[in-house]
Amino acid sequence: MLPGLMQTTPLQISGILTYAARAHAGREVVSRSVDEPLWRYDYAGLGERCAQAAHALRALGIAEGDRVSSLAWNNHRHLELFYAVTGAGAVLHTANPRLFDEQIAYTINHAESLVLFFDRNLLELVERIAGRLTTVRAFVMLSDEARLIPGAVGAVSYEALLAGRPMAYDWPVFDENAAAFLCYTSGTTGDPKGVLYSHRAVVLHAMSAGLSSAFGFTAFDVVMPCSSLYHATAWGLPFTALICGSKLVLPGDRMDGASLHELIEGEDVTFTGGVPTIWTMYLAWLEQTGRRPGVLKRVVIGGSAVPKAMAQAFRDRFGVEVLQIWGMTETCPLGVVSTPTPALAALGEDAMLDAIWSRQGRLQFGIELRTVDDEGHELPRDGESAGALVVRGPWTIRRYYRAEADVADAEGWFDTGDIATLDQFGFMRITDRKKDVIKSGGEWISSIDLENFAAGCPGVKIAAVIGVPHPKWEERPVLVVELHEGVEAATETVLDYLRPLVARWWLPDEVIIATVPLTATGKIDKKTLRARYGDRLS
Repeated sequence: MLPGLMQTTPLQISGILTYAARAHAGREVVSRSVDEPLWRYDYAGLGERCAQAAHALRALGIAEGDRVSSLAWNNHRHLELFYAVTGAGAVLHTANPRLFDEQIAYTINHAESLVLFFDRNLLELVERIAGRLTTVRAFVMLSDEARLIPGAVGAVSYEALLAGRPMAYDWPVFDENAAAFLCYTSGTTGDPKGVLYSHRAVVLHAMSAGLSSAFGFTAFDVVMPCSSLYHATAWGLPFTALICGSKLVLPGDRMDGASLHELIEGEDVTFTGGVPTIWTMYLAWLEQTGRRPGVLKRVVIGGSAVPKAMAQAFRDRFGVEVLQIWGMTETCPLGVVSTPTPALAALGEDAMLDAIWSRQGRLQFGIELRTVDDEGHELPRDGESAGALVVRGPWTIRRYYRAEADVADAEGWFDTGDIATLDQFGFMRITDRKKDVIKSGGEWISSIDLENFAAGCPGVKIAAVIGVPHPKWEERPVLVVELHEGVEAATETVLDYLRPLVARWWLPDEVIIATVPLTATGKIDKKTLRARYGDRLS
């Protein structure tokens, strides 16, 4: 094979920072931190503070390849760690503060982190787990000196660490396949598993996410990530925004409707994204107050299936486009985005919207998808043939951190654990998780479809469906619904709503009105629901 004669400059995260600080120096970053006024600076200032943070890491003894953990929310100091730690050649483990204490300690120990950075309102958590952390030798509170609370861990102030250090750093050049981020799965089954992102994967993912077929950012956009920085790097938004020169707004730890609206309206946010529960609360707040979401144009929603009723409410009442996405921690995380195509538009607006909202999204450049049967044979892309969804690409996992064997097969395909269909338009539709699909009398019932239908019932805030053992039919669906505050509804009301929408044998055997438990990443906690209601039909 004839080799190409182009340069082989490695793709590095520090390159994103350097580019943004030069090409979009004056573009603003606005950040809400714990109990502090809004922080404002620009990309040039971000570059300078990241350089100071990198010098501080060296002073703490952090070398290339070392792991550093963060327990922090969506704020500017956490963002600086994204670039400073990885730019210096170390690895940032973004620990999830919403996990159980045992799981948080497990991930930090499994990562073998040497330093733990944390936000002020997480001090009590850090103090609880500090005695179990076997490798951490320094604790840094993400605060200024005046607000520092050393606590039992003897934390030092982040701002004190940065003070007086040089505002320039000679970012090292190394192999683009070097590790950059360590993100752990939520651990709903067994211990959390570590996914070790490379610089190459993060940069390619960020470039792809900015395309018009995905998020389509421009330098005129104002981007507010409500997906957590600790969860799969907030869907890569902190990197894509800088590449595109978009203003970046970081909402901190306050995701209630009023707090989000203050930033959406006050900072002219045009694009935001997060899990469905955030937008359920925001829509309810807008309805209660009669407010409108400023100049907001697009909301991207992922983490679990988006109810069509939510998308319609944003579009019809407020003129806001909703993009549904699917991905995993193991895919860095972007997989598909529900952007339309000319072929779908030719079907007419209503048909196009129905096609889009019955699917998770459309195939994106850089990641391959296919569905296979039980023997591993590829299934037709006809929108009907459902099988195991497998993926591969430059930002897809090969092996979990510190595992002995690859989870991708010899050809690179990784089994996502989802059951899905693919169609001729490039759209993917998840019909269920392998562990969630309900087999009743030899036929399959999609828990996802039932949840989406039930979520459209007036008064329903969250709907969750589980398969429960049945003495005759093997399994039957049980529906758990959480209602909006102040709403009263009988179980028969929900069933009456579902009857014209689903086949009779799909109707849940029981509807339970109760609080729906969520995982640390905002997804419906089916494991807890099964433990709580798994014997209802026995």
